[in-house]
Amino acid sequence: MNKVYPLDVAAGYPRGAGLPAPSAPEGENAITVQRVIRAVRRRLSLMIAVFLLTFAGVAVWTYQLTPRYSATARVIANTADQNIIDINAVLSGMPANATVIDTQAEIIRSRTLIEKLVRRLDLMNSPEFNWRKAQPSEMDQRIDAIKSFIKSLIPFGGKNAEEETDTGPAVDPAEAERAEVDDVVTAVQSAIDVNRLGSTYIIEISATSGDPKKAALLANSLAEVYLDNQLDTKYEATRNAKEWLDTRVGDLREEVRAAESAVEAHRARTGLLRTGDTTLTEQTIRDLNAQLSVAQNDYAEKNARLRNLDAQRKAGVSVDSIAEALNSQNIGSLRTKQTELAVRKAEVFRKYGEKHPEYQRVLVEEEDIARQIDAELRRISSSLEQEVMIARERVNTIQGSLNGAKGELAVNNRAGVEQAALEREAQASRTLFEEFNNRFKETGKLEDITEADAIIDSYAPVPSGASFPSTTLNLALGFMLGVALAGFAGLVTELLDSYISSPEEVEQVAGVPYIGQIPLLPAAGNFTKSRVKPAEYLIDKPHSGFAEAYRHLRASIMFADIDKAAKTVAVVSSLPSEGKTSMTFCLGRMAAMSGTKTIVIDGDIRLRQLTEISGVKAEVGLLEYLFGETRLADAVVTDEKTGLHILPLTDRKHTPRDVFGSRAFDALLNMLQQTYDLIIIDTGPILLMAETRVVTSKVDQVVVATRWRKTNRGTLRETMKILRDFHANVAGVVLTFVDLRKRSHHAYTSANYKAYAKYYHEH
Repeated sequence: MNKVYPLDVAAGYPRGAGLPAPSAPEGENAITVQRVIRAVRRRLSLMIAVFLLTFAGVAVWTYQLTPRYSATARVIANTADQNIIDINAVLSGMPANATVIDTQAEIIRSRTLIEKLVRRLDLMNSPEFNWRKAQPSEMDQRIDAIKSFIKSLIPFGGKNAEEETDTGPAVDPAEAERAEVDDVVTAVQSAIDVNRLGSTYIIEISATSGDPKKAALLANSLAEVYLDNQLDTKYEATRNAKEWLDTRVGDLREEVRAAESAVEAHRARTGLLRTGDTTLTEQTIRDLNAQLSVAQNDYAEKNARLRNLDAQRKAGVSVDSIAEALNSQNIGSLRTKQTELAVRKAEVFRKYGEKHPEYQRVLVEEEDIARQIDAELRRISSSLEQEVMIARERVNTIQGSLNGAKGELAVNNRAGVEQAALEREAQASRTLFEEFNNRFKETGKLEDITEADAIIDSYAPVPSGASFPSTTLNLALGFMLGVALAGFAGLVTELLDSYISSPEEVEQVAGVPYIGQIPLLPAAGNFTKSRVKPAEYLIDKPHSGFAEAYRHLRASIMFADIDKAAKTVAVVSSLPSEGKTSMTFCLGRMAAMSGTKTIVIDGDIRLRQLTEISGVKAEVGLLEYLFGETRLADAVVTDEKTGLHILPLTDRKHTPRDVFGSRAFDALLNMLQQTYDLIIIDTGPILLMAETRVVTSKVDQVVVATRWRKTNRGTLRETMKILRDFHANVAGVVLTFVDLRKRSHHAYTSANYKAYAKYYHEH
């Protein structure tokens, strides 16, 4: 009888070597052409769907649009003045500048001209522009019927609506008509486009309508309305100017006659004498003013010379700096003698010195010359004083004569002020009369020869094809939009994709080796899970790729540590439904079929999935043995097809909190290692069950089952962190439920599916 070990939850957990932290392989995150191609292949279905939906939507929208036709007429703004008579004040031709041409374009699209166009073509009765004349569409009739039905369901709704209509304010017919005209003008204005052609004087008038003939008619008629409006405006302005000028010329003629009579009467009364345009007194004053100006300038010049000479003498300025001295020949001669004496003085001093009589005589001569120069300067100053006095007297004399003439002029001016005023009034009246009389004659002749400032360059032809919608352009835009949205959808889904897809991602996220993959069984994606049982398929198809995957997995686990063969292996997963239990059972069967004495232990206390899929009807199992209620031999069940030993779990309502941390479980593992070559433990999801974490710290190797394209990177990363915290020896990660058809879209290096399938089919 086997020895029974008591359950001890206080037992410590053994610690193994820690796992390295995950790190990205060099160049793993680099964007390459191959990665882009694989991403496109992965999202190709979505991208094609988005593209087709977008393109189809644009195409349907394009073909459902009502076609519109555009016609364009051209008008040349004639900026040259075509009038034979030059009349600047009455309607000259347009100046040649861009501002005027742009202004004319705005006039063409103005509401005034559009209203004239509406009335000329009777567009008030056109359903295209007057919605009041349009027949309600079938959709509108249905909507009105629905509204009426809803109102009929509301109590007193119809009666209240009628009462409100009857008691509403009365609408003025004139205001209603004006509002209708404004609406039609706005509708027509929205169908008209007026633009200047480049920097030319050509204005293009484009009209759009559902009827091609009406589009051409609108463009041509608006061009004619524009020209007629110019002529009407000129005729009206010319007529108004002629009437006003006629009245004004008559009034000015009487004003000129009265003004000229007043001028002649005043001249006869005052006796003003004139020589040409000025009086005699004015001529005398003009002459005296000229003489006075000359005399004052002469006086100012001489007085300035005298003051300057006196100031320089008082300041002791050198004779060479005095202008009057420089102009005197006597002083110039004395300065020459003075220079010669200075040379002689220097020679005597050099020969005899300053005590010698000859040197003293030179000094005496030098002083004599200085006195002569000073006397000459005094004489020049006295002469200037006389000239200044004479000039001052002359100024006074002329000033007296001028004052007398001014007095006489003041008398004449008092009489001439009124005379000049009368003459100015007469001249102004005469000039104004002549100007208005000429304008009156010009306006009368211009009335019959006035032309428009624009001509029609070309009439709009009836368009042969619709301008809207542009089917080719819309389909091209739909194609580009579909490609853009498809690429965007693919990019977004790729960026949001966080599922494990390839061995490279496994090693990058987990930081442990990738040790194998379990392919998806044939037709497993189209039927329920119970249709194809992996453990049975493993036996039925021993040479299949599915079986080969487990052989490869068994070898990877056995030699994960070349120094020590793995005897105890725990199979874990992050979350449920990742294929952990099926992989445990199949791995146990493959090991047993290979001649390895193997036992699998159901360690998922809550779900007992290994017990269920193995078909074991267990009355006693792992828990009963650990509690000392049975022998190990009674708890172990043998798989008849492979000889695999199974230690199942029974359905117990009460389970201790920590079974796998007990000494009894440690003793069980030690005892099993003495009997079996390989011990595989199926555990619960490690993120949900704490017992699993305990098991991982007690076994030789841990195998992590990760479901292909279902487990995300964050989940696997958290799982590996827990395993590192518990110092578990992780043999590696296995990808389960791998669709070999789609795997090449995700894996960096993978066998071709066709070659894979062909090989295993032939064998």
